[in-house]
Amino acid sequence: MNESDERKDFVFKITVIGDGGVGKTSLIKKYTKGSFKKEYIKTLGAQFSKYDEKIENSHVKLFFWDIAGQAEFSFMRPTFYKGSKAAIIVFSHAPKEEEKSFTHISEWHQDIKKYCGDIPIVLFGNKIDLVSKESLDDSKVEKITNERSFLGYYKTSAKTGTGVYKAFQAIIKTLYEKYKDQ
Repeated sequence: MNESDERKDFVFKITVIGDGGVGKTSLIKKYTKGSFKKEYIKTLGAQFSKYDEKIENSHVKLFFWDIAGQAEFSFMRPTFYKGSKAAIIVFSHAPKEEEKSFTHISEWHQDIKKYCGDIPIVLFGNKIDLVSKESLDDSKVEKITNERSFLGYYKTSAKTGTGVYKAFQAIIKTLYEKYKDQ
């Protein structure tokens, strides 16, 4: 393999944040590996996944930083946020998790803004497979998306794959468009 085969045109660090148990790790694995594991394994601190993608004629190297959502890891977060070009805030639509994880969106947003400034952010409402379409009220999610100038809100299911590709592509293509002419 020669050097030109190895060359990457873009390198993007994307931080994935949200409460513990909302499916951050599962979403990343679904996008990067196409897999889903049902058992929950708590992320300790942070872990990262590398993924290569081609957009137009450019090579894009993505680093997804999956940051633990539990409060005991909060002291580590500023270090993990450093260098992020974008962020994904994940909350859960699962009935027992939704209210709590939804109310923390603004805290996650303030945290990322404090350490990264105004980077592009998308909101993923995960575990959509656990609720019926009739019981979903998107008005409060759309309100926070508009108020906080998020790039968008995507309903996802790491289990079924619903919305996952489209949601990740939204942030990746935004980064590509932002940096391709620089």
